[in-house]
Amino acid sequence: MRAPLLLWAAATWLAVSAVAHPGRRGGGGGEQPLSRIAVESAVLAVDDAAHVRASPLVLGLKGESSEWVDVEFFHPDPSSDDWIGVFSPADFSAAICEPENPRQSPPVLCSAPIKYQFATFKNDGYNKTGKGYLKLQLINQRGDFSFALFSGGLLKPKLIAVSNKVAFANPKAPVYPRLAQGKSWNEMTVTWTSGYDITEAVPFVEWGEKGGRRFLAPAGTLTFDRNSMCGAPARTVGWRHPGYIHTSYLKDLWPDSRYTYRLGHRLMNGTRVWSKSYSFRASPYPGQDSLQRVVIFGDMGKAEADGSNEFNNFQPGSLNTTYQITSDIENIDMVVHIGDICYANGYLSQWDQFTAQIEPIASTVPYMVGSGNHERDWPGTGSFYGNLDSGGECGVPAQTVFYTPAENRAKFWYATDYGMFRFCVAHTEEDWRPGTEQYRFIERCLSSVDRQKQPWLVFLAHRVLGYSSCAYYESEGTFEEPMGREALQELWQKYKVDLAFYGHVHSYERTCPVYQSQCVVDASDHYSGPFQATTHVVVGGAGASLSEFAASKIQWSHFTDFDHGFVKLTAFNHSSLLFEYKKSRDGNVYDRFTISRDYRDVLACSVDNCPRTTLAS
Repeated sequence: MRAPLLLWAAATWLAVSAVAHPGRRGGGGGEQPLSRIAVESAVLAVDDAAHVRASPLVLGLKGESSEWVDVEFFHPDPSSDDWIGVFSPADFSAAICEPENPRQSPPVLCSAPIKYQFATFKNDGYNKTGKGYLKLQLINQRGDFSFALFSGGLLKPKLIAVSNKVAFANPKAPVYPRLAQGKSWNEMTVTWTSGYDITEAVPFVEWGEKGGRRFLAPAGTLTFDRNSMCGAPARTVGWRHPGYIHTSYLKDLWPDSRYTYRLGHRLMNGTRVWSKSYSFRASPYPGQDSLQRVVIFGDMGKAEADGSNEFNNFQPGSLNTTYQITSDIENIDMVVHIGDICYANGYLSQWDQFTAQIEPIASTVPYMVGSGNHERDWPGTGSFYGNLDSGGECGVPAQTVFYTPAENRAKFWYATDYGMFRFCVAHTEEDWRPGTEQYRFIERCLSSVDRQKQPWLVFLAHRVLGYSSCAYYESEGTFEEPMGREALQELWQKYKVDLAFYGHVHSYERTCPVYQSQCVVDASDHYSGPFQATTHVVVGGAGASLSEFAASKIQWSHFTDFDHGFVKLTAFNHSSLLFEYKKSRDGNVYDRFTISRDYRDVLACSVDNCPRTTLAS
């Protein structure tokens, strides 16, 4: 049976590979590992003496959405350049791709592997014996899988052998739930992925208070096709059908109550397909005085637990960050991921990989996302920056796979409240300057909060609109995203924004309370009394390769860390806030400060934020 399969593969094997598109950014970012494979250069070199065998044949027999597969292979003429590619669907893709320009010959096949690993990985004797063994982790991605052995390295791949197929027992099962705050404080949204179109099954969520009455909530369904992508590789070798994205709205929740839920699909014959059960705690009432804890980071990306897809430490800290947050999930109420979500860069299979990685977090607490350059940017599509960082995705997967309470999900700016917090999430890949729609949103978000009830006001954006001593920004002479704080610092000061968070730069930095590039007060481990100025924090070191700092010391830069990490905010009450920066490698705190401030301190005026008064009595 192997020979016909190999001949079929040879007849259809042709595709285009995409060069990496590292963005104009403060951090290296590296290359999407899958972009290293020059699929268009692949040739047939079938060796009947070679083989690849994968087991077990059926995965997820107990409802699991991920499972480990044993891959055993042999090549009679081995080399250190040999590698194994994992393909899904197993028959690769027979779809025809349109050429990107008239000079390009139309490729016959659009199919990059979903992951790969070199044959010598943990196989020290492979170059002598040709025998190898890999243990690879697969997740349920709505298709079957096959494993292909190549020689010639990534740039001149030669197809040697293809394995048998393996598949999950139910490849269409509902998987990877993602919670998010709704448009009102007492609404939670549940988004998940399945292989069921609405013509096959009706999606819904069964939910209710723990131990109480159960309810059924309908879900809407979205998807997108290749024509929604703006360029390569998303339209070509990186394309893979995203499945069907379902979102249900759980309304009229009781504050702080514990709810359980499970995802369901009612097939046309009446049969119901269920996920496992999950639980979450409803949001507190806005202004409620209780313990509230929020984790914030950017640029995490994804990584493979089996060590595959690793090239030049693309996102070396991602799994550590995920592990630390998961291990502390009982002490976390919400997560905010401010852009550069998974770095799929046009390889659509990676969105499934990312949602599977964060499932222990996102299924339990609201996982709020912002948009970054690696989600949105593409020339000629309306993004503020005309670079190629999204790999042709132009924002479509991000705004579909994740729910945000934005008025227009494509624009990606929104406000969300959590108890004593107000979060204003900006979208730096759209124009934010005065006179724009987004500038009006930012001012409305900052000005409309009742600081007596929600004293902790937080601004978030992907690119550094405030302050950063990253070496890249130093070379530009700006120490910020150009036109960033010049447009917005008067708003931050006027409305007394406590903290401003950014990603994009892959490291950690905290400033003094700073305005117009001057420390209004010295940096400290404790602030008390009236608001003086906003503290700016770069927290883009959650996973991607790290960013260098400027060689010179900048007076407003108080604490820097060239390492992976994240921030945790803890509001104890209306007057006391704890800020902690934790390293992803060990979860320990390496920078911290507290704020003690009463309502009268919020009302008090400081530089450039004193309200007008009258002499009339």
